[in-house]
Amino acid sequence: MSLEGLVLGLNYAVLVYFLLLNGFYLLLYALSFVEISRYARRDAYTGLSELFTSNYAPPVSLIVPAYNEEATIAASVRSFLALRYPLFEIVVVNDGSKDRTVEVLREEFGLSESDQPVRVQLKTQPIRTVYTSPAERMILVDKENGGKADALNAGICAANYPFVCCIDADLILEEDALLRIARPMIESSRVVACGGMIRVANGCEVDSGRVAKIRTPREPIATFQIVEYLRAFLAGRTGFSVLNCLLIISGAFGMFRRQDFIEAGGYAHDTVGEDMEVVTRIHRTLREKGEPYRISFVPDPVGWTEVPANLRVLRRQRDRWHRGLMDTLLRHRKMLLNPRYGTVGMLAMPYFFLFEFLGPVVEILGYVAVPLSLWFGFLDVEFAVAFFLAAVGLGTVISVAAIFLEELRLHRYPRWLDVVKLTLYSVLENFGYRQLNTVWRALAIISFLRKNQSWGAMERQGFDPAKTTKKS
Repeated sequence: MSLEGLVLGLNYAVLVYFLLLNGFYLLLYALSFVEISRYARRDAYTGLSELFTSNYAPPVSLIVPAYNEEATIAASVRSFLALRYPLFEIVVVNDGSKDRTVEVLREEFGLSESDQPVRVQLKTQPIRTVYTSPAERMILVDKENGGKADALNAGICAANYPFVCCIDADLILEEDALLRIARPMIESSRVVACGGMIRVANGCEVDSGRVAKIRTPREPIATFQIVEYLRAFLAGRTGFSVLNCLLIISGAFGMFRRQDFIEAGGYAHDTVGEDMEVVTRIHRTLREKGEPYRISFVPDPVGWTEVPANLRVLRRQRDRWHRGLMDTLLRHRKMLLNPRYGTVGMLAMPYFFLFEFLGPVVEILGYVAVPLSLWFGFLDVEFAVAFFLAAVGLGTVISVAAIFLEELRLHRYPRWLDVVKLTLYSVLENFGYRQLNTVWRALAIISFLRKNQSWGAMERQGFDPAKTTKKS
């Protein structure tokens, strides 16, 4: 075959790839539109007040890992204590902090040493001391440093209740978020885990641990991430949830049935993608047992988080996310195209292998091959236009559609200027920002092959602009 034939074949393969990718996303969007419309109609007659006063809501343990959080941990715990839910406890796990996290919590909430036993059903680093405050429905587990996954496992072992909700210490939960995320698990015993919506808090006005006014941020980097989050959660995760093949529940806000979580082995210590890996493992465990189950996503129990505001920190985050994804897919490659695992094996695993794992490589090939082919006369302008429409045009349509799905059905942004701004950014992200993320993800493949297991420091401004914190 001639060089021209090889180049043409490559270009057509990349074109088909983009058509398949965006075609699948359009399918997910259609499923999501129907599901979110149903959710919005139902939410008008929510019944949350009845659920709050009923005896049907099982008690929940909130698991909060904390590492060097002395500046904000007391305020975070107070905001969690104010959540609306019939019965819940907060289990804070101090993961070997080097600051005064333990002392601050003891002083603020009157915690005292307890002989309460911890059923060590998952492997964790040694526990030093357990503190309790029955009046505040709170447990503090002080343990040796072992990382976030280790801290979450320790908290789940210490939990007293059948549902566990894992949340980040700096997450802002809306008042009824626990009721909303628990509702699918209350209504059906088949639902073993449920993920909630994560939204970008940058630019919002925060008061007393609650988002008082919703606004878009001034920083373009943070605004681009709002578009990404809306597309990934509203169009992506909702659609996968409908198909019962959701592989990711955000580590920042997810609820599990405690017993199923423990039987699956808890969070893995040797991965940087512990949230995706444990959900995939729960799918695998229950499919192999032949038990009927569902893992769901609910589009509006909202947790607000601060996202990276500069490219340096964002790159670290995306590098870690992609390494975690690759690690999970390779660990569970047995499920790929295996009908034993239902829609997880036949739909979700192929999608993530082909379009997420290998996507950066194929996309970069397309960006390089098409212009060079035009330059050397191997391709005509009509093909280049078709490639542009497939790679950029359809992607833009999906992003804009996610913004309008948010506005038509959930309506979280009250100012029309914010909606216009997000719509504009959903177009602009395809010209530079998306390509930058693609390069970072491609480099993450190299980083993964070098067995890089680092998290990388995550700098946060916090909701007080005068403060900047770093997390590893």
